[in-house]
Amino acid sequence: MTQPHDRIAAIPATVALPPPRASQPRIAVVGGSLTGATCALLLLRAGFSVTVYEAAPAAAPRGGGLIGLEHPALDVLDRVGISQDEILAHPSETVREVTLHDRQPIHTAQHRYPGRNTTWSLLHHALTRRLPEGVLRPGHRVTGLTTRGGRPRLLFAGHRHAAADLVVFADGRTSTGRRLLDPGRRLRYAGYVAHRGHTDSTLAPVRDFLRLEPGPGCQYNVAPIPGGLDWTLYLTCSTADYTHCFGAPPHRRTFALPRHVSDTARALVDARAALVLPAAHAAIVHATTVRMATPVMDIDAPSRMAWPIGAGWAVLIGDALAPVRPHTGRGANNGIEQGAALTAALNQHHRWGADLATALDGWQRRQLPTAVTAVRQGPLLGAHLATT
Repeated sequence: MTQPHDRIAAIPATVALPPPRASQPRIAVVGGSLTGATCALLLLRAGFSVTVYEAAPAAAPRGGGLIGLEHPALDVLDRVGISQDEILAHPSETVREVTLHDRQPIHTAQHRYPGRNTTWSLLHHALTRRLPEGVLRPGHRVTGLTTRGGRPRLLFAGHRHAAADLVVFADGRTSTGRRLLDPGRRLRYAGYVAHRGHTDSTLAPVRDFLRLEPGPGCQYNVAPIPGGLDWTLYLTCSTADYTHCFGAPPHRRTFALPRHVSDTARALVDARAALVLPAAHAAIVHATTVRMATPVMDIDAPSRMAWPIGAGWAVLIGDALAPVRPHTGRGANNGIEQGAALTAALNQHHRWGADLATALDGWQRRQLPTAVTAVRQGPLLGAHLATT
């Protein structure tokens, strides 16, 4: 069979037309967080018709902590026009890991991270402000997925609905898409919590990503961000204690917003920080007024990413496919890379007439092993926190 480079090497007198193009699929992206917004921008730049449906109302408070982005994900952000200067405080690739005993350092190791560190909030703002007006539809909570006229049809609360040829579920760790497409996979609480805060405190000079290891059941990460420092303190916590601190059990409150963080939760974190962290970092934690918390969850590894829905398709990407423990550093990276690879597959279908089912199968076969590896790696990396 003649290969493309053979045609370039010997251009015929009459230029052959490219294969017939497939009709442009209409794409619905469910979820306006990092993965959904990135995927939508990539698809829009490739010329697709895209609508992003986000369950949260436009005025709902949203935010998140430290995120490590590896070079492939950073390259994707380059493609959608996001400069690293916009989302980074310092271009450091250094990770410093310090083992503590009685709040004092006893061993320090240093290595390079193949990427940079930012925060969910900074990146989310950079992404969503680039979405054209009208693409993002807040306040659209998906309740079901059916077909009409052979096409997938999303059902929303309030008896609204919307048709699409392809539905991309990027709706996070409590994904409605995963519940509809892969209902056997449920979240399980891992036994510890990521307490998070952002402060403009300069009590401790930090330019690199710093990880302090005080001992079993605790880990503290801090890094500079524009305007201050962002920290995460991992602490073991029973289901009962989580419910007492945040007003609902972990499987119901999978992200505790500032309004959910009780005085009891704040006092417990402050007391633990004062007990195990050096004085300067305990002071950073204590000085932080606005806090959040996320229970660390596990899930069974996925076995697929794409499902036929009538004559159309639905796919899961990012945390909707497989939430991973934050220690893997793969949550945002997986979602961004999966969105970029999905765009490439759809582009081959639209521009060159590639069979859509075959393109999606190829995308799935390439992306699924990385997601499975990250899911299985999480409990191994979290073992030193003395959790199950």
